[in-house]
Amino acid sequence: MLDSLRDAARSWVAKLLLGVLVLSFAAWGIADVFKGDIGGNTVLSSGSSEVSTTEFRLAYDRQLQLLSQRFNQRVTREQAQALGINNQVLSQLVAGVVLDEEARQMNLGLSKDRLARLTGDDPAFHDASGRFNVSQFNEVLRQVGMRPEDYLQNRAQIARRQQIVEAVTDGIKVPDTLLKAVALYQGESRTIDYITLPLSSAGEIANPSDSDLKAYFDAHIAEYRAPEYRKISYVKLEPEDIADLSSVTPEEIQEYYEKSIARYTTPETRTVEQLSFANADAAKAAHEQILAGTSFDDIVKAEGKTPEDVNLGTFEKSRLPDQSIADTVFGLPEGGVSDVVNGAFGPVILRVTTITPQKIKPLSEVEAEIRKAIAVTQAANAVLGVHDNYEDERSSGATMAEVADKLKLKMVTIDAVDNSGNAPDGTPVANIPDQARLLPAAFQTDAGIDNDPLPIGTNGFLWYQVDGVTPARDRSLDEVKDQVVEKWKAEEATKRLTAKADELKKRLDGGATLDTLATELNLEKQTKRGITRVGNDAELSAEAVAKVFGGPDGMTGIAPAVSDGAQILFKVVESVEPAGAGPDSIPEDQRQAFAARLSDDLLDQLVAQLQTEFPVTVNQAAIDRALAY
Repeated sequence: MLDSLRDAARSWVAKLLLGVLVLSFAAWGIADVFKGDIGGNTVLSSGSSEVSTTEFRLAYDRQLQLLSQRFNQRVTREQAQALGINNQVLSQLVAGVVLDEEARQMNLGLSKDRLARLTGDDPAFHDASGRFNVSQFNEVLRQVGMRPEDYLQNRAQIARRQQIVEAVTDGIKVPDTLLKAVALYQGESRTIDYITLPLSSAGEIANPSDSDLKAYFDAHIAEYRAPEYRKISYVKLEPEDIADLSSVTPEEIQEYYEKSIARYTTPETRTVEQLSFANADAAKAAHEQILAGTSFDDIVKAEGKTPEDVNLGTFEKSRLPDQSIADTVFGLPEGGVSDVVNGAFGPVILRVTTITPQKIKPLSEVEAEIRKAIAVTQAANAVLGVHDNYEDERSSGATMAEVADKLKLKMVTIDAVDNSGNAPDGTPVANIPDQARLLPAAFQTDAGIDNDPLPIGTNGFLWYQVDGVTPARDRSLDEVKDQVVEKWKAEEATKRLTAKADELKKRLDGGATLDTLATELNLEKQTKRGITRVGNDAELSAEAVAKVFGGPDGMTGIAPAVSDGAQILFKVVESVEPAGAGPDSIPEDQRQAFAARLSDDLLDQLVAQLQTEFPVTVNQAAIDRALAY
């Protein structure tokens, strides 16, 4: 996870707008950042431009929030330290402060009218009508402890930086030469001849000797390490856990049943055939034939249609889109044929082939279901009271088991589980409530600690405690011998297959043909056309596709097949450039991505140059104070 977080934190999405500190208070929830005096120390300075400890803290917290939102989990201070977030934020602010100094040197300014418009556009200061509201502006700034003049100064600073950024990056256009090269690269296709060497061609693999097995196990002992296991007890409180079925009266059940009768009713359905006609005269003539004794099926044939053509389907009355057709269909008997009906799309004749009557489940069939639904609804109102009673009892010194017994709740104990939810035998532990939160919480606490409950469902609580910890340990060979033997044999088979493939490739490079090799091995030589770099091939792995494009026509290679441990031995027989490849063949989203990368490169170069012109001084002591809260 740390690697993916690092990638996100390094991107220009995280760098820009180069130290924007106040844009939308509602978005970042920054109220706590400005509370309290942190001394007004300067973290960074470049010429006459500075970054305060307050600005550093705000940028730091904003970066944590961005990453937490992206990965849908809170990035902790410890993770932030491992990620080096403070250095990343420092880099952002260095870029900002040298831009500030450049703006000062260039005498860039911002009119009061422009500053007013930028402030007025901030949605954090809009009222319910969507307009800027002075009272809202003052209240938001008051909540975060910022003076209006400080906000306006900061907003102007951001706008001046943006003038420089836009001057460098606006209008960036990716050269057509580059786009054409990309189009040729992405669109090139190749044809290969190949044979697939199955893993079985490596031959029978005998069990390893005791010494070989021991040596292999010692080299891979970490792979067989037993994880830490924990003994966890929990008490779950949801309405279902305290619902009293016996408290529900027959009268309540009857009333619920009558009010919810639609839920227990399966409406009548009818299977309908519809024969459409070009005009009313044709429909009328067909209907007169039916009245004279001609069957509906014969009329269908005479119109050049099949039963499938006229089968409209099976419908409830409310599901038929045309009301006139619905009324007619549900007025016919089974097998009945209608008069001519003027439907929404012209004249039709209808036939009902099957009628499935409405069915209402009797009360006796759904009584238990209704009783439970009523009891759970009633219990929902009592959950908070039971929660408070549980907390009071634990505060008085009662154990989890004693409280559960007193409140008629169920305490469940999991004797041993790892942080992935597996038992010591490797099988998943069943029925762990809210496993995604319970296990991480249980593995972050200590044995014997009375932990706060986890919220569960829409109206519930989950109390938990760790009763014991079995530390992670190295397993002995005897414990995992079967697994080790299987893994050794699999790796040995792969080694032998690879060696065999290497020998065949040497022969192929030496002048032997794939046809000859395929015949010797009793395999089939195959040909695959239209392989592209960007396509997903069902038979070639991504590594194989990459190797196919790793050299010129005539190149040979070995690559893993998609599955089963097989290897393919291939030869590139043809390369085809895409017809009409040019700048216009690159999708717009890719063009924009290339332009963004060019902009990023220019901004990186600009900031690097500005740092040489305006050296930056870093006050590490001020940074430490800024983060010490």
